[in-house]
Parts: sequence; structure tokens; C-alpha cells
Amino acid sequence: MKRGYVLHHRAYRESSVIVNLLVDGIGRVDAIVRTGSGKRSIKSILQPFQPLIIQFSAQSEAKNLSLKTITHIEAAAPAIPLSGNSLYSGFYLNELSVRLLTVEHQTESLFLAYHRSVLSLAQAFCSSHLRFFEKALLLELGALPSLQYDVNGNAIDADSFYRLEADCGFIPVLQQAVGTFSHGKSVVPGAMLIALHVEDLPAVHLNSAKGLMRFLLAPLLGTKPLLSRQLFIK
Repeated sequence: MKRGYVLHHRAYRESSVIVNLLVDGIGRVDAIVRTGSGKRSIKSILQPFQPLIIQFSAQSEAKNLSLKTITHIEAAAPAIPLSGNSLYSGFYLNELSVRLLTVEHQTESLFLAYHRSVLSLAQAFCSSHLRFFEKALLLELGALPSLQYDVNGNAIDADSFYRLEADCGFIPVLQQAVGTFSHGKSVVPGAMLIALHVEDLPAVHLNSAKGLMRFLLAPLLGTKPLLSRQLFIK
């Protein structure tokens, strides 16, 4: 038995759906589950932010080796209540995970980061929870530069400022640039990098951290926009 969350689901056949799951100790799993009908239907638990207990069959679907078959699924706890910006944020985490994770890429530790983020969002909305999950996801994908040391191997200094060099890391700069994060045009404070690393972002560093994360995620996401970001705009 494994713990998991549904990230997304779509209809497959009569009384069956395909679910994209984030599973503890594994990562992303795509599977087929029979929903049943009437009083025995399990559609109500195949929803986002519902903690689940799941068991898979040993074999994949014959026509698609990437699809597992769920032999047992049940609610592990009540659904985590999200509303407003916290709900939109939860959808963002789900869409980001489906877009960037593949079933071939094993992300054993990402489940805990996701679980913590959703629980934190249920308590109160703060964009820092999104930054911490983005950081964990980038780390799993090997796309996160060191937040502890600059390109010279020196510890990041809270009183200094740094420019991100692609595929290299953070380079110390002599003076602060003004504006939002933009590669080659702006810098980030060392204090923000340290706060992001220890996951204790004060309000003053939220915008800088958001700009940095978007810059790092952009080449992975490509040109297709994230639908969940439109929810915040509306």
C-alpha cells in the first residue's frame, strides 16, 4: 500500500478513468482505476487534495506499459480543504507536477514536499509555500543551482547580491540592481537565497524569490502557458 494524491484525471472507458498520481516513495504514477457506479462509485475520492491509500497491480496495461492498474484505493483522511488563492495555488502545484514529471523520472521525496505545501495552504495562503515546492521540484529535476554557495565555492553572504549565470550558478556582484528578476538585468539578494534554502521567506523577499523560480522553470515548461496561472489573473 502506498500514499498518494490525484494530480489530474480524465475519462478512459465506461466506469474507468486514467489518473495522474503523485505517490510516496515513487513519484508520478499514471494508472487506470475503475470508478464503479451508484452507491459503490469512488468518484468522490478521485479528486485533487484528497489523501489516498493505493495499491497497484504487478502488471501494466497491455496496450500501454506506462499505465498501471489500481487494485485498491481508499481515502486515507478527509480531503484537505482549500479555497480562494490557496485552491488556485493547489491547482498550480498539480499542473506544474503533471507538466514536468514523467513516469520514468523517479521522485521519491517529492511527495512529502507536496503534502506539506498543501497542508500549509489549507492553514493560510502565502506564496512562500509555492516557492518551497518549486524549489523541491527543481532539485529533483536537477535544475536548481546551489542556494548555499556561489560559483567560486564561497558561502552565500546575506549582505551581498548575486546574478544567476545559466548552467553555472550565482555570481557575486558589486552593487544592487533595481527591478524584478531578469537574467542579465537584475540581481537577487543573498539574504533571499539563504531564506529560500532554509524555507523561511520573509515578505520582503517574496517577489524576488518568485522571479527567480519563474526564470528557472521557464526552460522546462516551454512556451505553453500554465492554465492555473490564469486563475490568479481572473
